[in-house]
Amino acid sequence: MDTHKRKLSILGSTGSIGRQALEVIEKLQDKFEIIALTGGDNAKLLNKQIEKFKPKYAYCSNPNELSGAKYASLDEICSDRENDIILVAVSGKIGLRPTLKAIENGIDIALANKETLVMAGDIVMAKAKEKGVKIIPVDSEHCAIHQCIKDISQVDKLIITASGGPFLRKTTEDMKRATVEEALAHPRWHMGKKITVDSATLMNKGLEIIEAHHLFNMPYDKIEVVIHPQSIIHSAIEYRDGSVIAQLGLPSMHIPIQYAITYPERYEGIKSKSFSFTEIARLDFEEPDYGKFPTVKLAYHAGKTGGSATVCLNAANEEAVFAFLNNEICLFDIYSVTERMMASHNVVQNPTIDEIFEIDKEVRTLTKENIKRVCSK
Repeated sequence: MDTHKRKLSILGSTGSIGRQALEVIEKLQDKFEIIALTGGDNAKLLNKQIEKFKPKYAYCSNPNELSGAKYASLDEICSDRENDIILVAVSGKIGLRPTLKAIENGIDIALANKETLVMAGDIVMAKAKEKGVKIIPVDSEHCAIHQCIKDISQVDKLIITASGGPFLRKTTEDMKRATVEEALAHPRWHMGKKITVDSATLMNKGLEIIEAHHLFNMPYDKIEVVIHPQSIIHSAIEYRDGSVIAQLGLPSMHIPIQYAITYPERYEGIKSKSFSFTEIARLDFEEPDYGKFPTVKLAYHAGKTGGSATVCLNAANEEAVFAFLNNEICLFDIYSVTERMMASHNVVQNPTIDEIFEIDKEVRTLTKENIKRVCSK
C-alpha cells in the first residue's frame, strides 16, 4: 500500500458536493485512500460508490440496505484516527456533532456544511484550536479567502462575492410572484434545492458572512458583500495597506473541493478548462439591493447579536425554504417568516451544544406554526 496516500472519509458522499468530491478523487486515485462513505437514505447510489471506491466502512440510515462495506455509525467513522481528513458534506444540522467528534479525535476537517459554523461557530473553532485541527473551507467563497490570506493579522477586510442569483435583474414584485422553478434556475451554479433557494434570496450570502466571521476571526463590520454576476472572482481580501488580493477561477466546485482535501498540496486534477482573461472579457461589480435582498442584513444582525440568534436564523430560514419548495408560501415570505421568528426569539448567550439543538428544534416548531397561521389567512 502507498503510505503516502491521504486517508479520507466523506460524510454525504451521495449529495452534490460528495459526488463531485469522488470525481476529484477518481482523477487522483494515487493520492487518496477512502476510509468511509456515508449516504443517508440513498443506499442505492451509496452501494454503487462502495463498489467503485471500496471504502472500509459505510453508513446509511438503513444498515440492511448496505452491501460491500462494513456498517459504521457517524460517530465511529469520525472517531477513527486512521483518517487524515474528513470531508463534511452533509446538509443541515446533522453535520455538527460528527464534525465535533472528528475534531475531538484530532482529525482535520474539509468543511462544506454551513450549519456547523452558523449554529455553533464559537464552540467548533475553539475546539479546533484546542486540538490543533485544521478546518479547510470548501465553499468557493471561503476557500478563496483561505487561499488569499498569508497573515490574517494584516488583513483589514474580507470581500465576499455573490452572483446575485436568478432575480438580480428582477423586481421585488417578481420575487413575490416567483415559482419554485424560477428560484431554482441559478444562472451560474448547479447545487441542491435548499442552497439554490438561499442563493435566490441571498440568504446564502448572509450565512457565509457568519461562517467567515468564525473561520477567519473577522469582525462583522469588516466583512463586505459585493455582487459579481460572472462568478469569476470567488472572494477577495484587502490588506491594511490597501492592497487587494482576489482568487479567480471558473465557477466549478471541483476546484475548491480539491484544494480543501489536498491542502497544502496542489495537483493537476479536474479542470473545466484553462482560465483565459481574454475570454472572460469583463468583470462587473455592484452593491447588493438590500430592499430586494433584506436577508443579508438580517444575517448581519443575527451574527452581531451572537449566541442563539444565528441558530434561530438558520432554523427559521430552513423551514421557510422548505415551505416555499412545497408551494406553501411565496419566495419573499422566506424573509418575512424568518424576520418574525428572529424578532420573537429570546437570545441565549453561550449556549451548549445540547441547548443549540433544543433551540433549533423549538424554532423549527414555532416557524412551522407561524407558516400555518400565515397560510390560513
